[in-house]
Amino acid sequence: MATIFQSETRTPLNTSGLKNLRKSGRLPGIVFGKNTENEMVHIPSIEFQKWLNQGASGFIELKFEGKESLTVLLEDLQRDPVTRDLIHVDFQQVQSNEILRTKIPVKFNGTPVGTKSGGVVQVQLALIEVEALPRHLPETIEFDISGMEIGETLHVSDAQFSSDVTVISDGNESLLSVVKP
Repeated sequence: MATIFQSETRTPLNTSGLKNLRKSGRLPGIVFGKNTENEMVHIPSIEFQKWLNQGASGFIELKFEGKESLTVLLEDLQRDPVTRDLIHVDFQQVQSNEILRTKIPVKFNGTPVGTKSGGVVQVQLALIEVEALPRHLPETIEFDISGMEIGETLHVSDAQFSSDVTVISDGNESLLSVVKP
């Protein structure tokens, strides 16, 4: 299921034009992909921020007035270094018959047993890079970490994917550890 944002095509703007666009509640962005022209767009800032706060994963459908909608994935975000406000967003266009490389968010469920005896949870990596056809991509990868003791580490290789998904991230990369304080 894709999240839907009303989008509009935009023309190249100078710095003050982009600031005015942001002040009006719109977030500038670009859509790129294989065998397609890059397209400059803008979407509603508040709706996009709410989607980010809810976990921000999965496909996005950009609906345009008077033309075909685009299915995309969030590729990159730019934020103001001081205010942390969103400045720009990059989307990768999804084509159903082409293999796509993307990062899948990792979700950790539960509280490790090791924290009751003084352990501290350290998250090293919250994304796993994979390649697959769009229909085989999972929205998130979930781990139940409630049984982890002090000294235990969760690695990329512990993630279970269907045979249609190729993991690009190194299997030895640590996702989460429970360590002594």
